Amino acid sequence: MLTWQWTRFEGLSGDDVYDMLALRARIFVLEQSCAYLDPDGLDRQSWHLLGRGADQALLAYVRVCDPGVKFDPPSIGRVVVDASQRGTGLGHVLIAEALRRCDATWPGQPNRIGAQAHLQAFYGRHGYAPVGGTYMEDDILHIDMERPAS
Repeated sequence: MLTWQWTRFEGLSGDDVYDMLALRARIFVLEQSCAYLDPDGLDRQSWHLLGRGADQALLAYVRVCDPGVKFDPPSIGRVVVDASQRGTGLGHVLIAEALRRCDATWPGQPNRIGAQAHLQAFYGRHGYAPVGGTYMEDDILHIDMERPAS
């Protein structure tokens, strides 16, 4: 059972910021061997969804950029699930929760993502379809995908 926290950047505590940056770094920088600047200036203009376990460990996280910040519609990104939770379905739970929050915050708007290309089928299960071709970002093949307004 996870406890969800949905907040703007200003609502995050120091521990929240530390935990989210540490989880993102473990996955994106260390696990994926990708040297890049994770704090990219968008965190302050975004919503943050944190999923904590019973012991308060951060197990799942997603950042949602406001419309017009990354793409014209709202945009989910920085999707991470702790390695200990892989294969449990938590990634799908995380995306479903993020989309539920997006639909409530921006009713009638689509959602666009810049997905790692190998995750197209994963995001496709949540209604996303490719928009355009693939491109390299931080030495990882990506593709933009969009989910129509619900």
